[in-house]
Amino acid sequence: MRVTRAATICAFVIALCLSARARADVTRYAVVIGYNDGHKDEQTLRYAEDDARRLAEVLIDLGGFAAEHVTVLRGPTADAVQARLIDLNDRIRTRGEPALLVVFFSGHADALALHLGDGSLPLERLEQLVRGSAASFRLLIVDACRSGALTRVKGGSAVPAPTLRLAERLPADGVVVWTSSSANEDAQESDELGGSFFTHYLISGLLGAADSNGDGAVTLDEAYPYAYEATVRATSRTLAGVQHATFRHDTHGLSDVTLTWMTARSRGLLVFPAGHDYLVMQGGPTGAVVADVGARDAERQVSLRAGRYFVRARAADHLLEGTAVVRESERTAIDERALDRVEYARLVRKGGGERRRSDRLELGYTIRSALWSDASACQGATLGWAMDLPALSLGARGIACRGGARNAFVDATHDQLGGELRAVRAWDVGGVTLSGGALVGASLLIQRFSGTAPARLSAAGVAGLTAAATYDVAPRAYVTAELDGVTTFFRQDEMSGAGLRAAFALRGNVLVGTRW
Repeated sequence: MRVTRAATICAFVIALCLSARARADVTRYAVVIGYNDGHKDEQTLRYAEDDARRLAEVLIDLGGFAAEHVTVLRGPTADAVQARLIDLNDRIRTRGEPALLVVFFSGHADALALHLGDGSLPLERLEQLVRGSAASFRLLIVDACRSGALTRVKGGSAVPAPTLRLAERLPADGVVVWTSSSANEDAQESDELGGSFFTHYLISGLLGAADSNGDGAVTLDEAYPYAYEATVRATSRTLAGVQHATFRHDTHGLSDVTLTWMTARSRGLLVFPAGHDYLVMQGGPTGAVVADVGARDAERQVSLRAGRYFVRARAADHLLEGTAVVRESERTAIDERALDRVEYARLVRKGGGERRRSDRLELGYTIRSALWSDASACQGATLGWAMDLPALSLGARGIACRGGARNAFVDATHDQLGGELRAVRAWDVGGVTLSGGALVGASLLIQRFSGTAPARLSAAGVAGLTAAATYDVAPRAYVTAELDGVTTFFRQDEMSGAGLRAAFALRGNVLVGTRW
C-alpha cells in the first residue's frame, strides 16, 4: 500500500513539474460551496453564493478543471455536501490516477461547524472527508466567520472563528488549508467589490494579478501571498478592522503547484498601466466586479472572458473610468488618456465606491437687488463651506454686502451681514454640474445716514430657492455661477415706516472653490 501511494505521489510531482502537460496528466476536481443563509439568528449574506460561482468559473476557464469535474453547490444541505464529497472520493479512488482536489466554502460558520441554513456540517466531519480523499494534493479553502453591517462581517454566532486542524491528522503529502481570517477575527464582505474580500482577491490573483514572476501561470505560492496582502490592505480601511488570512502547507516539495494558466483560448488579457489601483466590472459601472489589480502589484494583467468591461482607476483625488473590449487570444492595453476623469464629488453623488462624502470651501462675489425702492443694489463677498453627500449637498455660508440710497434730503448706506444654511441636489450633465435647492438664514440690516441721524438696525429672516451651474477648472478647483431668489422678513418700523415687511430680491453669486 505504501509503495502504491508513493508511486502515485511521484507521478503527481512529475506531472506538476511539467506545466505544459500538467492539465492533461493530472485530473483536477473541485467542490465549490456557497451559502448566503446561516442559522436564524445570523444575517443573510449577499455574496457567498456568488463567490462560489465566480471561483468555479475561473477554475474551469483557467485552472484545467473540466466542467464535469467541478460541482457548485449553492445553498445545499449538510447531507448534500457530505454525499457529494463521499461520491467524489470514491470516484478518485476507483480511477487511481494522479488527482488534485479543491474544496471551497463561503458562508457562515463557528468554531465547530459550517452553518448551512438551519443545518450544520461539523468541521471534524469535513476534515474526515478531505482526509479520506485519495487525491494526492488537496486544497481546502474556508471563507467564513461572523456578521456585521455596511462592510459586512461574515457568519453568525458570537463564538470563535473556525479553527481547522486538518494538518494535525492528515497524511503529510500535499495538504494545504487556507482560511480567510485568523481565529480571533471576522471575515468580511464588501459592497464595492460585490463579494468577500478574501475570495475576491484570491480570484483576482488566479486571473493573473498574482503572477509575480510573469510566466503566465499562478502557483500555490503566488496565489496565497497575493490574497493575504490584498485582504490586509483593503480591510485596514473598514470599520471591522484588519483581516488576516491563515494557512497551513504540508506539501513536501509541491509548493509550485500551478492553479491557473493565462492561455485559455476563449479569453484575452487586459493589461493595466502602473501607478493606480484598478477595478474591473462586467459590462458597465453597475456590473459585477470581476477583477482587481493593486497599485503595488508587480503583474499588471489579468485574464478575462472575451467581452466588454468597465474599468475604474483610483487616484488620490479622482477616479479614471472607461470601457475596454477584451477579445479572444488578444492583449488589450488600457490607455489612461482615453479614460474619463471623475472627481470624488461626482463619485459621491453617484453613490459609487466606499467614499460617502466630499468637502468644499468656496469664496466669491455677491450682488443682491434692492430691498427698498430708493436703494441701490447690495454688493459684497460670500464665504462658505459645504459637503457633498450621495443624496444632497449641505452647506453653510456667510454673506456681507453694502448698498446705499440718496435723495434730496439724505445720503444713506445699507449693509447686510448674515449667515445661511443650504441644501441642494446636484445633477452631473457632461462637464457641468447643475444644482437646485433651498436656503434659510438670518441677517442683520443696518442703515447709516449722513449727518447726525442715528443708525437703524433690524434683525431679519431669510428664505429662498437657489439654482447653480458648476464647472471644474482643475482637479480640485471649480467655478460656480449661482442665482438665488430670496425673501427677507424684517420689522419695517426699525428701518422706515411701521409693521412687518417681506421684501423679495434676486441675488447673483460668482464663486471659486476647492474640494477634497
